[in-house]
Amino acid sequence: MADQVILIDKPYQWTSFDVVNKLRKPLLELRRLDFPVHERKTIKNYKVGHAGTLDPLATGLLILCTGKLTTTISEIQSQEKEYTGTIVIGATTESYDLEKPIENHRSIEHVNEALILESIKKFTGEIEQRPPVHSAVKIDGKRAYELARKGLQVETAFKKVTIYWFEITGINLPEINFRIVCSKGTYMRSIAHDLGQELGTGAYLSALRRTRIGDFSVDAAVSPADFLSKMAINQ
Repeated sequence: MADQVILIDKPYQWTSFDVVNKLRKPLLELRRLDFPVHERKTIKNYKVGHAGTLDPLATGLLILCTGKLTTTISEIQSQEKEYTGTIVIGATTESYDLEKPIENHRSIEHVNEALILESIKKFTGEIEQRPPVHSAVKIDGKRAYELARKGLQVETAFKKVTIYWFEITGINLPEINFRIVCSKGTYMRSIAHDLGQELGTGAYLSALRRTRIGDFSVDAAVSPADFLSKMAINQ
């Protein structure tokens, strides 16, 4: 079996590591078939990694690399990414998405399409954003979400990211649908939160789907179950 770049459509509520762990053993078993029978049990490991984490509540393109192609992960991660999703205004959550309870309800009576379109202009080009406290960024060697879950006061540092394209694809208040093309490391949850601050309403991310990384499209991706079925057929 040749080393592969595998395009997976990550299911809702799966972590990126859930996908890797689901496929690692079957991929190892398939790799063993490349060796003589008497050597197969000596093959204990087969590298499998993913090129860019997706939050559990997000779906869409997750790229896995196997074997020697794991060396291309950094190159893939550095490419621009495209997302579609939904922002809900008029309330917030601690995690900036639906992982935490909805709170801080506020009026949205003053919000209209013109205000939304004017507000998103502040979120295009190179911007500074603060990653959510419920994220994997490290603070003094610890993951921010680990500290936050312990009830500790957490403040993540601002970072520069680039939003190449921010399009509003639908407005049905309190929901705002969008498409964003952005650089590596951009947090869609922070975009939602910061837009809510700009509108004076608060906001959170209710749905997110990664549709593209560089030239790799989710249209060519398959679910973990379908990938395993295809593996079984081809063995």
